[in-house]
Amino acid sequence: MPDTVLDGARYGACTLRAASVRGDSARYRGEPRRDALLTARFGSGEQALLLVAMATGARATPGAHRAAAEACRWIGQAVGRSHARLVEDIRASRRGDLKSGLHRLTDRSLGRLRAEAAEQGLKPEEYTATLRCLLLPAAPDCRVRVFFGVGAGGLFRLRDGVWRDIEPQPAETPGEAVAGRGSPPGGTPQGDRLTLDLGIPAPPEPYEPAPPPPHEPFRFRASVARPGDVLLMCSAGLAEPLRGEPELSRHLGDRWSAAVPPGLAAFLADVQVRVKGYADDRTAAAVWEA
Repeated sequence: MPDTVLDGARYGACTLRAASVRGDSARYRGEPRRDALLTARFGSGEQALLLVAMATGARATPGAHRAAAEACRWIGQAVGRSHARLVEDIRASRRGDLKSGLHRLTDRSLGRLRAEAAEQGLKPEEYTATLRCLLLPAAPDCRVRVFFGVGAGGLFRLRDGVWRDIEPQPAETPGEAVAGRGSPPGGTPQGDRLTLDLGIPAPPEPYEPAPPPPHEPFRFRASVARPGDVLLMCSAGLAEPLRGEPELSRHLGDRWSAAVPPGLAAFLADVQVRVKGYADDRTAAAVWEA
């Protein structure tokens, strides 16, 4: 498990920067980074889809870093198998289809962690992880950005120099299309028709009970970005000081409001800004809209 990972790229209308850094507390104790980060591109040209996945293993458990890495790997494999249909649903703004399918996909990925815990003789809470993901279509004419996941962390938008916390709450369960883009999905009255090929057999055999749902509620948001926006998804290690320390949010707001996105080294330095009382791992992915 490396101390730090860093990645970035530019596709279409967006520039992506992503970093995961071991916290001072883990460094002091000689423990591995509990945060995991996966960035991937599936497909090519205007049909390409970018995935950013981050996970945080449970605190004070020996296999936390492995659980986080496996959660990212499994969600990456599932998105890779379904990326063509995901791109179609995102471009058509089939919000209900996306929410339903990604919910199933997330449950299945975290269910594999529970199965791994049972095989190792561990309690489910001893081998688990939060999971947060962004889906970004590479086509420059599509500005829909999709967030989904389970567990603590943050989702923020910087617009005109002002931060807004847009983390979806569990009670936010609308299934309608994104405003102004596409039409409402068909299917059930709730608009939750599953359209993605997730490789999930339905329903389970009576001799094979379905895995229990995760303890944390599923979170989902599909929004349309504007030119000049910065969308930030981060683990709890950065979300907590951003929410609790106004000086940090002002500092990053000033740094990231420039006309040109920061380079990789500058972004890493920004993510590592120390704040007294906050020493956990930090993982962040930011998207600048051209």
